[in-house]
Amino acid sequence: MDLRINRHRGAGLAALATATVLVVAGCSSQGGKKAQEAEDGIAAGKANTPRLKIAMITHAAPGDTFWDTVRKGAKAAAAKDNIDLVYSSNPSGADQSSLVQNAIDQKVDGIAITLAKPDAMKGAIAKARKAGIPVVAFNAGLDQWKDMGLLEYFGQDESIAGEALGKRLNEVKAKHNICVIHEQGHVALEARCEGVKKTFNGTTDILYVNGTDMPSVKSTIAAKLKQDSSIDHVVTLGAPFALTAVQSAEEAGGDAEVATFDLNKDLVAAVKSGDVEFAVDQQPYLQGYLAIDSMWLYRNNGNFSGGGEEPVLTGPAFVSKDNVDTIAKFAQKGTR
Repeated sequence: MDLRINRHRGAGLAALATATVLVVAGCSSQGGKKAQEAEDGIAAGKANTPRLKIAMITHAAPGDTFWDTVRKGAKAAAAKDNIDLVYSSNPSGADQSSLVQNAIDQKVDGIAITLAKPDAMKGAIAKARKAGIPVVAFNAGLDQWKDMGLLEYFGQDESIAGEALGKRLNEVKAKHNICVIHEQGHVALEARCEGVKKTFNGTTDILYVNGTDMPSVKSTIAAKLKQDSSIDHVVTLGAPFALTAVQSAEEAGGDAEVATFDLNKDLVAAVKSGDVEFAVDQQPYLQGYLAIDSMWLYRNNGNFSGGGEEPVLTGPAFVSKDNVDTIAKFAQKGTR
């Protein structure tokens, strides 16, 4: 089943989708306020459309707080849109594929998925489309979602984000960085470091670590810094790894600064204190929210954000001491 529409009609409906989101946001201070504030501090109205069952399936590893923020956004959209949200995750591509099959067997009304390891997901996604289940991608899979026949994509262009970080390193006069990849084979993480290498005028070394073993991450980064004193920046690809890298830099006894992709409330505090120089925010709450809300829009109004042709970008945005106070109040609630 081809779930796309033509580009021109899609562009018009994309505008309608955006308008719908803005109207909901504008009305949020009036409808459903108490219930949603009790949930996570954000007000929203509630749809009276027939209840939908939507599966969200990610490659999240246990303990990665990034996905807590994604889920908060997804839950807010589900509450507003009268959706039964079924969340599951597994960092293994094969196991994530099995979760897609489980969703198909449950006859869900839609699937929102991350494509960290897209080759492992092709077969399962094809089965979902054959079963008439619309599928959207978010967070990972920018270069693959269209070829795999998905409706929409929500996230940042990781190559562009990496290039932006590389330019920022030039601005702070960095000379030598290590880009720490915590999950080998993850296409989005690899793209970030390649982007850094593309625009950074100095030297970029890639350092692979086992992201599921934080003590090992700490010791591996510290060992690299002790081995090469010319390294002046450690670039990590997630907030927990940045906070660990701060400890590694202290243990190594050098002057290496830490910069990172992604946020959580502890990372925001580290930016405020100066322990982390800056962070690139891809707005995971927004990714989770839009991925689920898009299912409601498609099922109830045939909408495609981006017209089924272009991704909806949620980043990159830099967080530094210059603007961290604005972000901090939202991070404290776990929504940034």
